[in-house]
Amino acid sequence: SCTASLRWTSPSTFRHPLWESDAVSTWAEPYLDDLGPDDANISDHDVWTHGVPHATFARLRREEPVAWIDEVDGRGYWAITKYDDAFRISRDVQTFTSSKGIRLEDMAPDELEARKTMMEQDPPEHTRYRRLVSRGFTPRVVSTYEAAIRALACEVLDRALRDERFDFVTEVATELPMRMLGRMLGTSDADGHQLVEWGDALLGNTDPDFTDYPVGLVDTDEFRLMPFRSPVTIDIFNYAAEQAAKRREHPTDDVISQLLAPTTDGAPLTDQEFKNFFTLIIAAGNDTTRYTMTHGLWVLMAHPHLFDAWRAAVLAGDETLTAAAVEEVLRASSVTTHFRRTATCDTEIRGTKVRAGDKVVLYYISVDHDEDRFPHPYRFDLARPDNEHMAFGRNGPHLCLGAWLARMEIKVVFEELLRRVVRVEQDGPVERLRSNFISGIKHLPVHVVELAA
Repeated sequence: SCTASLRWTSPSTFRHPLWESDAVSTWAEPYLDDLGPDDANISDHDVWTHGVPHATFARLRREEPVAWIDEVDGRGYWAITKYDDAFRISRDVQTFTSSKGIRLEDMAPDELEARKTMMEQDPPEHTRYRRLVSRGFTPRVVSTYEAAIRALACEVLDRALRDERFDFVTEVATELPMRMLGRMLGTSDADGHQLVEWGDALLGNTDPDFTDYPVGLVDTDEFRLMPFRSPVTIDIFNYAAEQAAKRREHPTDDVISQLLAPTTDGAPLTDQEFKNFFTLIIAAGNDTTRYTMTHGLWVLMAHPHLFDAWRAAVLAGDETLTAAAVEEVLRASSVTTHFRRTATCDTEIRGTKVRAGDKVVLYYISVDHDEDRFPHPYRFDLARPDNEHMAFGRNGPHLCLGAWLARMEIKVVFEELLRRVVRVEQDGPVERLRSNFISGIKHLPVHVVELAA
């Protein structure tokens, strides 16, 4: 049956003692000075190089929460900007399918088939794929990675902090997720930078800094059957085939070996399915965590009292505040700006008629700043209570597989940074990714003013 109205259950509430105290300020309002224009074209990649168009999303939430957006190079779509609507739609896979694509891009049937991953599937097919590797990403298993992640974080930070000035993105935020991903895949550290370069070309496929074939700036039709319309997938597919051959000869306990194992119905992935799944992991396993970490530090540097408050908590062993702070970093950044669904039948959302086949786009960056769900949404609060954001998609079948690993990596990086650094400042302008899909700072120059004794 087609319906767009599921019951919403209120999430659990978190409260930290500092929330009740006036002794320590745990918040700042870094975005209120410049929310951008309120009439931005949210589908334009170039708009996002100037920052998140928060004022436009605020206007849409207020005036037109189910808004029709025309596209220059597409057929248009419905933008969903309110939390409750996105929550319900995420869970209603019968009415809103992922099988037609999860980005704004319209794909012909042969493109969809050639590029399909579990992201473009609904249960039960999606569940079959997800189970292949999900056991390696559960909270219990991820907790066993903490020592390895911490050792890597210490190594990465100690090397970066030899210099007083450096780019936090390239020297820290890129390094840790990339090297941890390599450990999980069973690949060598020597291959890590190549994996990152490939991943950048995939998720940054609209940014000329990351690819010679930026979508929307050059003709990419010859690559339309390749994931992300990117020619680097040829190299990735060749690399994946080499890694698969090694595992078949000498099976191990890494993610690649898990992908090659038979699924629950006893059938292994086809060669194309394996290569596409491997490509998805390369694309998603580094970039989003990198940009989330970077956004967090960018805010902390602009508001040193937040840096001091979190640092004091870390030095006092207050893991509760750190856990809350990590969630606020995730909410405020919401690096994956949107995911798309497609209506399977005629339906309504908030009384707006949606036709079968219409694209319905869930703007996580907007719903995570919804005034009706998050009081003071442009306030960055290290101890924010009731912070059930949707940065990972939240509770639907497409909840981000790497959510707990990302949380762990962000937690550890900030704990180890705050133990080592007393004061750090921004050392030049930031550069943002040209993408309407991933909101990221791709360069963040920093100046370490004072190291801990």
